[in-house]
Amino acid sequence: MQLSPVRHVDRQKTERPRTKRVWKLKLSVTWQRMKKVLKSTLKHRLHLHLASNLSKLSTLKLNHHDMAIIKPIKHVMKKKKTIRPTMPLAQLIQLPYTAADFIDHGHAMTPTKSPIENISTRWRELHGLHNWDGLIEPLHPWLRREVVKYGEFVQGTYDAFDFDPLSEFCGSCRYNRHKLFEELGLTKHGYKVTKYIYAMSHVDVPEWLERTYCTWSKDSNWMGYVAVSGDAETARIGRRDILVAWRGTVAPTEWYTDLKTRLQRLGKTNIKVQRGFLSIYSSKGDFSRYNKLSASEQVKEEIQKLVSFFRDRGEEVSLTICGHSLGGALALLNAYDAATYVPHLFINVISFGAPRVGNIHFKEKLKELGVKTLRVVVKQDIVPKLPGFILNTILNKFTAVTGRLKWIYRHVGTQLKLDVLMSPYLTRDPDYTGSHNLETYLHLLDGYISKTSKFRWNARRDVALVNKSTDMLIKELKIPEFWYQRPFKGLVLNQYGRWVKPGRPVEYIPSPRSIGSDHDPSL
Repeated sequence: MQLSPVRHVDRQKTERPRTKRVWKLKLSVTWQRMKKVLKSTLKHRLHLHLASNLSKLSTLKLNHHDMAIIKPIKHVMKKKKTIRPTMPLAQLIQLPYTAADFIDHGHAMTPTKSPIENISTRWRELHGLHNWDGLIEPLHPWLRREVVKYGEFVQGTYDAFDFDPLSEFCGSCRYNRHKLFEELGLTKHGYKVTKYIYAMSHVDVPEWLERTYCTWSKDSNWMGYVAVSGDAETARIGRRDILVAWRGTVAPTEWYTDLKTRLQRLGKTNIKVQRGFLSIYSSKGDFSRYNKLSASEQVKEEIQKLVSFFRDRGEEVSLTICGHSLGGALALLNAYDAATYVPHLFINVISFGAPRVGNIHFKEKLKELGVKTLRVVVKQDIVPKLPGFILNTILNKFTAVTGRLKWIYRHVGTQLKLDVLMSPYLTRDPDYTGSHNLETYLHLLDGYISKTSKFRWNARRDVALVNKSTDMLIKELKIPEFWYQRPFKGLVLNQYGRWVKPGRPVEYIPSPRSIGSDHDPSL
């Protein structure tokens, strides 16, 4: 029977919603399945892409396909950290120190000193008996602490030096030698100063470099000191250690003398050394109050006395000579001398940011004399590349051809190379002066483990020390730059309400008699 057109139309209208519901159901089921598949197959992969801390990856169970994705992610994220030094500190790296750690919290503060071990059985090895083979990569913690200790002795020569051009004692040490370590906080190392060293650098210097305000001496500068280990430290390190610490370049006359880069022959040998360094080390004058004996003669006299004194007591004696910059160059000249006038003495040089000193024959002679040299350098520091920054760098690549040339400078000893970019605390902006600063060296050394390792997370040396005389720390730490200075630039308010320059205590005034030494058996 045929349906009426009316009934036929009504049926069509009733079928349309049904079709829509079917399609909706199909789409819903399909989408649910798609979500389920996506969720099951991409769960781990999406988690990896969104993870904020890649260190958590080690807790996931991953297949080989996932690992192929993770590796490039790690590479990209590490690369971003190195090229974005200005990003917030918390995002840059999980640092053990933040700005809050430099607010005084009393006893809750982290101690700055590391534990010190007894090295009496291994001191020769730590001081280069086998040229530090196996001790530098990775850096042995005992060696790190010993090198930092000697670096702090050298840093003391800067901290105690009076470089105020308006001071009548400019160029001298601000403290008496009996109070030096006490004033600088170095008594913890267990040494005692026995003699101050003065050097002349007022040789062929133009008038515009003269210290017009200085009255105590117009031709001499305080250049360092000789010290010796006390009984407790001697027992810990396994021998009586004689220390010579040489200061780097500060006075303008020394800068001028440093520029004399011509090699000068030593005696009638083929050994040649830089003329400016030799001038500071060996110059003297009868007109001088402090340099009637040259720096080399002052040190020679003291070393011979100390070695004789302690050897007569049946003690084993060593000589450790250290210096930074110019001081590192003087340390090598000092070691060359000492090895000739004190036979059978273990001599070790530890230098920081030192320039080249002599030619190939100078290098070979030091090796023949048994002098052990550890050269600590920073990659961004230009001073170790001097003298001959361009010429020597090129020629040293052709050692097979140029190796025996007498006029080419050669470095001496074993190198320990540091990198400013290794520390998360230091700015990435190029600062060649800051890269040469000794406190930067000691900071990098304290955090160094190996060439392929990150900065040591548990390094104990105070990070704020870096900014004593630089602006090398990242701004997030909020440590003021160049903060190490005398209050009110040396002025004091007297009893009459006037700001005046105070006089030095009598015992702190430089005197030629302070060049003398004492050898107290109670050491």
